[in-house]
Amino acid sequence: MNKIAYFDCPTGIAGDMCIGALIHAGVPLEYLIEKLNLLGISTEYQLRTELVHRNTQQATKFYVDLAADLSLKPKNSATELDPSETESPTFDARHHHHHGEEHSHSHGEPDAEISHTHHRNLPQIEQIIVSAKLPPRVEAWSLAVFGKLAEAEGAVHGIPASEVHFHEVGATDAIIDIVGTCLGLDWLDIQEFYFSAMPTGAGTVKAAHGRLAVPTPAVMRLWETHRVPVYSNGIDRELCTPTGTAIACTLASAFGPPPPMQIQAIGLGAGSRNLAIPNILRLWIGEKEEGRGKKEEGRGKREEGIGEKEIFNQFPMPNAIETITVLETQIDDLSPQAIGYVFDALFAAGALDVFTAPIVMKKSRLGVLLTAICHPQFQDACEAVLFRETTTLGIRRSTQQRTILHREIQTVKTEYGEVKIKVAKSGETIVNVQPEYEDCAEIARLKNISWREVHRLALQTWYDRT
Repeated sequence: MNKIAYFDCPTGIAGDMCIGALIHAGVPLEYLIEKLNLLGISTEYQLRTELVHRNTQQATKFYVDLAADLSLKPKNSATELDPSETESPTFDARHHHHHGEEHSHSHGEPDAEISHTHHRNLPQIEQIIVSAKLPPRVEAWSLAVFGKLAEAEGAVHGIPASEVHFHEVGATDAIIDIVGTCLGLDWLDIQEFYFSAMPTGAGTVKAAHGRLAVPTPAVMRLWETHRVPVYSNGIDRELCTPTGTAIACTLASAFGPPPPMQIQAIGLGAGSRNLAIPNILRLWIGEKEEGRGKKEEGRGKREEGIGEKEIFNQFPMPNAIETITVLETQIDDLSPQAIGYVFDALFAAGALDVFTAPIVMKKSRLGVLLTAICHPQFQDACEAVLFRETTTLGIRRSTQQRTILHREIQTVKTEYGEVKIKVAKSGETIVNVQPEYEDCAEIARLKNISWREVHRLALQTWYDRT
């Protein structure tokens, strides 16, 4: 059975609430601190947690104390106001990363404003993440979340994602929120993620672009792109932050009611403000139920014409559209062995795919067309590899969009060992199932059997299970 997580968000979602819930569920704060130190920005912040009460319910509140803020904090803490009077509803005031909110920290001085000194753009953030050598899933998830934010803001402002200037999404606490959430989910070994419908909130919020209506434009764009089900819970505050929404839209297998599962642990992550209902994100962790419960609930629904998949996966993820850069160059004077090395170097630099095609060049010289596909933020790194490792004198570049299927990784147990299976879906329909090459290759080497036999057995085991 797959280990899954369900994010129940009655008062919305924000990055610090996610981390609070993960720590409450058992992720050690010391582990997060150790891994986050690899980012090389540990002098800019301090991390802490505390148990707080929201409408008499206890939950874990996660804080990112920035060095710049700590230097301005008064020695007499008695002058500080209750956070519920000064902070945003689901996160610290400085956690409104995306919109450059003018932070009002009333420490005895009305309307005192504190601006972050560490504003970073998307390529800088991605370089920080890649250089940290985090666990593979953490790196991939973190880069994907920031990519979603860039795409959403780019769509809102009518510019390519690569040209988005982030006001405070690059601030230290934003990096901690996103990478910390991914670290916690990886530590718990979660394989699939599900999220509840999201409350819209209401009102306005102050941002660098002036006052913005809630939900903010970036959040609305993410909801639109991923067809997120929303509703009003009657609370006129900002409830879903761009950071939290991007985490949900990047990781979610589906939005809606919880799937059938055996709950093993609950994590409760507190927001800053006391609301009409407990301001707590509830993280359910358990194993996905494949049989029990489906038949009983499905039988009652069939009379209403609703199938099992529709009961537990009412809001499947649509195919996603992402922006990519295509790099091309023709080569006729380089050893094929060198081109093989170029493949490895390009993948290490961030390429999504690399391939060659035989061509006939001028004067009938035989050559190859070398193509690399990458996200725009890795364009410069991939071009540097091509110039350094090949004899080319020029590279063509183009920006394109591609449609990609939603993918998830499942694991099957064969008589030779475990194999990861990549499952691709278009809406609710499974359109492709493939065992991971490296898993099959490793088992084939260890057991001295053919790769094709391992691949066949893994595929058969997956189909037999489903």
